[in-house]
Amino acid sequence: MVTTVIEAQRKAVTAGLRQRMLIAAGHDPKRAGRAYNQATPAPPKNGMDPERLAIPTSQAELEAMLGDSAQMQRVFADKNGAFGEFVTNYARAVHNRDLSIATQVKEQTEQILANWLRENQPEGVDRLDLTPKAVVANGNARNHLHNPKAMGAVLDREFKNSAEYFQTIWHNANRTADMQAKLSRVRNAFSSTVPSEGGFLIPEVLRSEMLAVALESSVVRQRARVIPMETLRVPFPAIDSTSNVSSVYGGVVGYWTEEGAALTASQAAFSRIVLDAKKLTAYTEVPNELISDSAVSFQAFLDQIFPEALSFYEDLAFLKGSGVGEPLGALDANNAATISVTKESGQAADTIVWENIVKMYARMLPSSLDRAVWVCSIDTFPELATMALSVGTGGSAIWLNNGVQGPPMTILGRPVIFTEKAPGLLGDLGDISFVDFGFYLIGDRQVMSAMSSPHFKFQNDQTAYRIIQRVDGRPWLQSAVTPQNNGPTLSPFVQLAARA
Repeated sequence: MVTTVIEAQRKAVTAGLRQRMLIAAGHDPKRAGRAYNQATPAPPKNGMDPERLAIPTSQAELEAMLGDSAQMQRVFADKNGAFGEFVTNYARAVHNRDLSIATQVKEQTEQILANWLRENQPEGVDRLDLTPKAVVANGNARNHLHNPKAMGAVLDREFKNSAEYFQTIWHNANRTADMQAKLSRVRNAFSSTVPSEGGFLIPEVLRSEMLAVALESSVVRQRARVIPMETLRVPFPAIDSTSNVSSVYGGVVGYWTEEGAALTASQAAFSRIVLDAKKLTAYTEVPNELISDSAVSFQAFLDQIFPEALSFYEDLAFLKGSGVGEPLGALDANNAATISVTKESGQAADTIVWENIVKMYARMLPSSLDRAVWVCSIDTFPELATMALSVGTGGSAIWLNNGVQGPPMTILGRPVIFTEKAPGLLGDLGDISFVDFGFYLIGDRQVMSAMSSPHFKFQNDQTAYRIIQRVDGRPWLQSAVTPQNNGPTLSPFVQLAARA
C-alpha cells in the first residue's frame, strides 16, 4: 500500500509537469520557435529519439515547442514513449537547475504517506506520531512556547540549531548550494511578512527556544497573560469596572425575584485595550574568528546571552515603561490602576516597617492573593531583614529570625523577587510593590528577525548582529476597584509611597 501511495505521488508530480508545460507562456514566442527549430534535429524515420529532442530552457522555448503541432503530433504518436522520456528529461533539467522543487516533492510525499498511515492504520494498533519534528540543539522537543501558526514555523525544519542559522546568514559564510537555498528561503519568508524591512526571519523553534531561556530570568513574562498577535495592532476586551458597591463587572446587577415577577435588565460595561507591537532590538558585535573557528562557543553565546538580554530589556519596559514608543509598565506612574499606600505617621525617611507590609497586603484584590508577588529593589533588603513587630516596649524580628539560614524569600506566604529593575531605590515610590501580573497583558507578535552587518566594525574584524522582536504590554485593569462593602479601593497593583 505504501508503494501505491508513492507511485500515486510520482504520477501526480508527472501530471504537474505536463500541466506546467501546457500552460507555460513567454515573451516573443516566434523568435523562440525559430531558435527551437534550428536546435532540434530531424527525428529518425522509425520513431522519435527523446535524447535528440532539444530540452527547453525557458518559458518561451517551451511554448514554441508546444506550438509546433507537427512536432508534437509525432511526439505523442511515437510508440517508443518519446513524450514520457521527454517529460523525464525536462524534469531532470528543472531539478538540476532548482533543487527546491525536489525538496518540495520529498516533503509532499512524506506528508501524503503520513496522512495515509494515520487514516488507514487498523483499529487497536498504536499509531506512531508522524508529525515532523524540528531538530534543536538538545533534541527534538518543542517547548510550550512554540506556536505552529507563527510566521517562522515554515522554517522550522531548515536549521538544526541557532549556530547553523547565524552562520548561514553571516556575510562571510562559504555557503554550499544547500546553504544558499536556505538563505533564500529565510529572506523570502521575512520579506513576505514584513516587506518594508531587511533581515532574515528566525525559525519559530529557535525563537521559542530563546524565549524558554529568557523565561528563566524574567520577572514579568512568565507570570503575565501573553496574547499572540497576528497583526501589529490587536484590541483585547476588558471589563470597565470601578466599583462593586451597586453592580459588578461595570453594570451587572443581581436581584432576588419572585416566580413570575418581571426581571430587571442589566449588562456589563465592556471596554478594550489596544496592543500595538513595539520594536525591541538586541545588538551585539562578534569577532569573526569566533564565528568561523568555534561554532560550539558561538552557539553557547547565542543561546544564552541573546535571550537573557532580550529578557532584561523586556522586563525594564514591562515594569516601568512609559507607554510612549514602548510598553506601559505595570509599576509605572501612568498605570491608572495602581494603589499607593502612604507611609506611617512619623515614619523615618528611607525605611520600611511592618505596618507598611500589612497595609499593602490589605489593598490587594482578594482574588489575586494566590498569584501576587513582592517585587523589591535589592537595596530594600537591609530594611526587610531588620524589620520587627513592636509589642509594648519590646518586639521581635518578623522576616529574618537569625543569620544562620538564608532569608525565607516569602512575605505573608507570597514570593519575594529582588531585582535591579524595580522602578525606585530605597525610599522612592516603587522600591517595594505587591503585584499580580495576571492582570498584565503582553502582546507578542511572535516573530523575530536577525541581520548581520560587515561594515560597521570592519576595521575591527567584527560582525555586528541584531535581533528584532515586536511586543507590547499594558495593564488589563484600567482603575482600582471599590469593593462591595464600600471600603478602601483594591487593585492588583499596589506600591508603597515615597518616604522622604
